[in-house]
Amino acid sequence: MPLRLFLTSGDLMADRRFEFARDLQLKGDLPAAADLLEQAIELAPDFTSAWFTLGEIRQQLGERDKAIAAFREARRCDPGDQHGAGLHLMRLGDAEMAEMPKAYVQALFDQYAPRFEHALINDLGYRAPSLIFKAVLAARVAAKKPAYFKRTIDLGCGTGLAAAAFAKQVDHFIGIDLSPGMIKEARATNLYAELEVADMIEGLRGKPDASANLVVAADAFVYLSDLAPVLNEARRVLVSGGVLAFTLETHDGNGIVLGDGLRYAHSAEYVRGAIAKAGMKLLTLEPASPRNENNEPVRGLVVVAEKT
Repeated sequence: MPLRLFLTSGDLMADRRFEFARDLQLKGDLPAAADLLEQAIELAPDFTSAWFTLGEIRQQLGERDKAIAAFREARRCDPGDQHGAGLHLMRLGDAEMAEMPKAYVQALFDQYAPRFEHALINDLGYRAPSLIFKAVLAARVAAKKPAYFKRTIDLGCGTGLAAAAFAKQVDHFIGIDLSPGMIKEARATNLYAELEVADMIEGLRGKPDASANLVVAADAFVYLSDLAPVLNEARRVLVSGGVLAFTLETHDGNGIVLGDGLRYAHSAEYVRGAIAKAGMKLLTLEPASPRNENNEPVRGLVVVAEKT
């Protein structure tokens, strides 16, 4: 995973206490780490990284109320919430389910970009692009339609792994990603005719009606809670007969949950309903693990839908 986000307090002594506290946290001495963080916060009351890390430690110690208080302070100090304190508040039951802060997603992947592919492929067994490719190919064969797409939009394109999977099937690739760092890596592949720094929904809104034959999202919709906006925009930009294909993480319950890995998991029932409400025809919805976590396959879905 990426290097840990650190926002300096502007106070050298406070920053040093934070560094010592992180060392103690990693060594497992959580009470001592918490004490040092509180000292850092006394020196710099708006020290976002210290408040956030204190929240993590309080959570590890099972001190829910104190964890909530610290995460609230982290969010107060940084309303953009680059650390994702709001996600922890959701997990702790202190906040309603909501979309991820854009600043958090951007900071996460900007840090991750230089080692993204190595970590995903070698450490996490990442297979979302190949799952999508095989599912799209199977759906097109079943429909007796060619698996060639003139214009394809890659949502949350990352470093270009989905474009690599579909390279021989697509004439013109458009990549959209919120992270400038990821876009830089994607540009180096020379697989994309166009690249854009934007979130997925904003990127789609900038595209004309019926301007794409295929829209793919490999392991990207896990950063969206409500899928309705992105599905509606995808349908709008697709030509009649155009295809939308994506992977998700899933769970046994109903609706949407925020998992331990701070990614959203969508139930199969929710996905079926969302595809239907978006006015698309569901072609494929199958269990498939897009990646590993803690050496175990993550439960997921591969989905293919068509604009009729």
